[in-house]
Amino acid sequence: MQKRVFSNELAYVLGLIIMGLGNACMERADFGMAMVVTPAYILHLKISQTLPWFTFGVSEYLLQGVVLLSLILVMKRFKLSYLYSFLTAVLYGYTLDAAMLLVRLLPGHAFGHRLVFYAVGALLCAMGVSLLFHTYISPEAYELFVKEVSGKLGMDIHRFKTLYDCLFCAIGIILSFTFFGLWHFEGVKAGTIVFALINGSLIGLFSRLFERWFFFQDTLPWRRYF
Repeated sequence: MQKRVFSNELAYVLGLIIMGLGNACMERADFGMAMVVTPAYILHLKISQTLPWFTFGVSEYLLQGVVLLSLILVMKRFKLSYLYSFLTAVLYGYTLDAAMLLVRLLPGHAFGHRLVFYAVGALLCAMGVSLLFHTYISPEAYELFVKEVSGKLGMDIHRFKTLYDCLFCAIGIILSFTFFGLWHFEGVKAGTIVFALINGSLIGLFSRLFERWFFFQDTLPWRRYF
């Protein structure tokens, strides 16, 4: 089968949009957020009670700033791509807030509708991350941390991603208990646990499909800046 050319820059834009829509769908389903965003989501729920401007998107890029600082400590160096990664996080934050507004306009609140929102959201999240893994433009801090540290440790990136997601899931549970009381789950629910176990595999599946169908290629002379 002859592969078609897929723009690296388009993969970056689509990755951000698709991932934003995916997380918005999972929030609408209310079965639990994707594990890597649960800490940011719970912080948003808590802090927005006092500061209404502290949206999910704002919480996302501020927390990713903390992740980037952790990456610098682990790698023991700073690269310009880390700064670009934070800019990506800011762009994603605005994209996520816009997606949240859009998804809230969609009809359907029954249990079956929520299942559809959850399934679509899980697939979109995995697809978006896979697209970001296939572009040279600095991804979000979450994905950049996985990419850089898995390479440093010599681990399979998808296996490391699963372990990384499970860690964030545990942090989300701790924050939920801390802010909302023992055994009161906000953001971390059964769907979060399920997604923590399958997300790495879903990303790997989408990566294999993309690489089977497409050849990723630069269409703009921007690579040297990243």
